[in-house]
Amino acid sequence: MPSTRSNHGWVIWLTFALGLLLSVSPMPQFMEVFRPMWLAMLVAFWALAVPNRVGMTTGFVLGLAEDVLYGTLLGQNALVLTLITFLVLTLQQRMRNFPMWQQSLVILVIFGIAQLVQLWLSALTGNRLPTLALVWSAVVSAVLWPWLSFALRDVRRRLRIN
Repeated sequence: MPSTRSNHGWVIWLTFALGLLLSVSPMPQFMEVFRPMWLAMLVAFWALAVPNRVGMTTGFVLGLAEDVLYGTLLGQNALVLTLITFLVLTLQQRMRNFPMWQQSLVILVIFGIAQLVQLWLSALTGNRLPTLALVWSAVVSAVLWPWLSFALRDVRRRLRIN
């Protein structure tokens, strides 16, 4: 019996590359606080949709890429993305059954925790003044979650990514 499993793993990595590009795309300075956590949303979606392909190692590697791209302390974003991936994988069975508004709330809490860890690490290294304005990106990401989720779910169905 031939296998009907499609191997479109390149689409997942293409979305991660797009997320890295969106995370460094230019924005006006006053809107920088509201920048969505693009890569974190993509890692969270794919970890939720296909946990056998996207795990904590993927989050760590993409976090290291984000560290190099931002020029931050090596491992800082890797720790945050690994934490996000861990929390999504831990809640994966429940989140798949939640309606979209509840998924957005869970994403808000997960990303809020991650941003607070990011704030703590930045304060420890002396790179950024400690301010809670950093949490706004978690709020914007939670608001964008339903649209991103529906778009990627459609891509996943069309290409039969398992």
